[in-house]
Amino acid sequence: MKIAIIGAGYGGLAAAYDLKKAGHTVVLLESADHVGGLAAGFKEPHWDWSVEKFYHHWFQSDDAMLGLIQELGLRDKVIFPRPLTVMYFDGKFYPFDSILNALRFPGLGYGLNKIRFGFVGLFLRMTNNWRALEQVTADAWMMKWAGKQVYERMWKPLLIGKFGPFYRDVNMAWMWARIKARTTRLGTFEGGFQRFSDLFAEQLRVMGVEIRLGTRVEAIRRSQAARLNVDGELFDQVLVTSSPALLAKMSPELPENYLRGLLELKSMGAVVMTLTLKHQLSEQGYYWFSLPKEAGFPMLALVEHTNFVSSEHFGGDHIIYAGDYLELGHEYFSLTDQELLKRFLPALKRINPKFEPDWVKKIWVNKTNYAQPVPLANHSKNIPAIQTPIEGLYFASMSQVYPWDRGTNFAVEIGRRAAKIMMEKS
Repeated sequence: MKIAIIGAGYGGLAAAYDLKKAGHTVVLLESADHVGGLAAGFKEPHWDWSVEKFYHHWFQSDDAMLGLIQELGLRDKVIFPRPLTVMYFDGKFYPFDSILNALRFPGLGYGLNKIRFGFVGLFLRMTNNWRALEQVTADAWMMKWAGKQVYERMWKPLLIGKFGPFYRDVNMAWMWARIKARTTRLGTFEGGFQRFSDLFAEQLRVMGVEIRLGTRVEAIRRSQAARLNVDGELFDQVLVTSSPALLAKMSPELPENYLRGLLELKSMGAVVMTLTLKHQLSEQGYYWFSLPKEAGFPMLALVEHTNFVSSEHFGGDHIIYAGDYLELGHEYFSLTDQELLKRFLPALKRINPKFEPDWVKKIWVNKTNYAQPVPLANHSKNIPAIQTPIEGLYFASMSQVYPWDRGTNFAVEIGRRAAKIMMEKS
């Protein structure tokens, strides 16, 4: 078959790999001038490594991602440092990267609260019955089982940071998946995620996959003999790996009920500022700062990337991410880079009182409307089918990895699952 894949993120790349190995003709269409999707990176001339536009890392439990890297012969390029994660409480930051440190966290209080915190964590690690959990909100479940103090100090700031005005509506299966799948060891690729993406694309080209960068698809329509017309070119099958809204725009011939299902899916956008500094921000070597909005911080997280991988890879620059998940229409999407920097600078001073604005060497701001799907109660019934009602048209996106959270691991999993379904229909 002749197959078009729209989107060269990790899902599209993984699907192209499997479909080409099965002997099909594969054309990968990407509107950007690079591969990698939301995991793409950028690089200054004096850097040896790239950094991601939106911060990324892998977990040791990311079997789909690490398995694919193994197949590509690149496993020796994956490194797993042990960075330090901290949480804020009462004006100070406390380590929060192990069960022992979590139990020591003063925000939990004492006695029964710590027991309940441990019980909740153990239960969510042990159970696989996520379908029961999706029937109740995380807000209600955590309030009941973790208790008011533990919920408000630990879990509520996370929900508010990730989902903003929707935090009370998110189902408990999302929280279960986050705790179930994640590890304290975090990994990356030597050279950065963009380096991996480029090496993957290079292998695909060697295999015979045609990758067309800078190619924006306008319309996908039915054609004669059960083929699909993609901007004037005919294909036997088409896989779209973009957002639900973009699929709806490209494919107006989809049935009304399927289109309505796509457009009713809620998601959060993201705004991430990357800064290079003259000096290390966290002298303690902390990597990830979880920042509660209720304490007056203007972002969800601050990440000192060069406390994860050495600043030597970046010409001695110290690299910071300041990021947030935000509802569409939030003012951050319309602020200029300098206006946003002005909002963020006081937070850097709170983390290191020695910080001065002249430490900042350069900033980059990246924004996307589609960064975090919002899973509501009984969300499994809202997930679009990979095989759409149009014969030959398939859809694989982070809105379909539920109950798992979005990320490159599950992008690879959904892309390969879509490729398998497509091959079964050939």
